[in-house]
Amino acid sequence: MGEKREGPRVRYSALSTQEDVDNDREFTSKNAHHEDLRYRFELREEIPWKSIALALFLLAFGSLFLVTSHFIFTAHMGGDSSQAYGFLVLGFLLFLPGFYETRIAYYSWRGHKGYSFSRIPAY
Repeated sequence: MGEKREGPRVRYSALSTQEDVDNDREFTSKNAHHEDLRYRFELREEIPWKSIALALFLLAFGSLFLVTSHFIFTAHMGGDSSQAYGFLVLGFLLFLPGFYETRIAYYSWRGHKGYSFSRIPAY
């Protein structure tokens, strides 16, 4: 009845001190010439021509479908509104990935910071 219940006993590690930080800096400065090969990763810089061709194809046909849906909606072309919605959906599905990868390829070709051909998947 009068028993006092204790919680679980957990051991905590000591907090780091300034001495630990100084020792760590000393260790890294001594071993700066050694590279940890586990974290080494090289990106290939070859140009993925097939992926860029696919991106241009998607961009061209997506643009064509979007323009076609616009012409059907504005009655410059014959067709039903359900056809226009189909062209609109297909146009967006083709245009968006094509524009995205074409933009990455263009900025990589121009040498903008943060863009490289390795960000485009190679097929």
